[in-house]
Amino acid sequence: MHIKDIALGALAELGYPKQKIKTAQARQLSATLYRQLTDHQIESVLHLCEQLLEERDWMLSLIAYDWAFRVKKQYTLSTFDIFERWLLQYITDWYDCDDFCTHAFGELMVQYPELIDKTHPWAMHSNFAVRRAVAVILIYPLNKGKFPLNAPLNAANLLFNDQHDLVQKGYGWLLKVLSKSSPDVVINYLKTHHKHMPRVAFRYALEKLDKQTKTQLMSL
Repeated sequence: MHIKDIALGALAELGYPKQKIKTAQARQLSATLYRQLTDHQIESVLHLCEQLLEERDWMLSLIAYDWAFRVKKQYTLSTFDIFERWLLQYITDWYDCDDFCTHAFGELMVQYPELIDKTHPWAMHSNFAVRRAVAVILIYPLNKGKFPLNAPLNAANLLFNDQHDLVQKGYGWLLKVLSKSSPDVVINYLKTHHKHMPRVAFRYALEKLDKQTKTQLMSL
């Protein structure tokens, strides 16, 4: 039986697609299905992931990105080419961008930070979700404390003038996460760029700063 049919059959037992399935339920199901796979080699698993992605169904995509994360110990530099192709071919909105980039693709950046520069051309892509990925892919490395120091501000600069609000929110989110470990860096960035920075990104970036600092920045 095709992996798609197995996954859809398991989802149907939860009432999908007529009933909304919570992300936690889908992840639990994904873990169960993954354990049932007879081959956990990365080549085999990513091949199955692509079969699921080709269906362009959100629940199947969630399972695919989860399985891709589960083989993280087998990542190599060449995994980037596969993940980038998935990003360009299958990512269509903020939710699948964030799911993929804050887990599997973000983990790849942790293991191979030299790959971060290869994400920069995405900032010019016609798909806003791909542009958003320039920032969101750094969220996981930041939370792990494993990233090149200049990477977050480079990403913010690349996306600075993007007109899409979800891209603005994406790099604002990145700066917000950075502010937890390097508040002065973010404060200085906001003070320097407040006149031209989109207010959506600006407000997202300062959310985790102390109340007094937020008040001061918002008054600029």
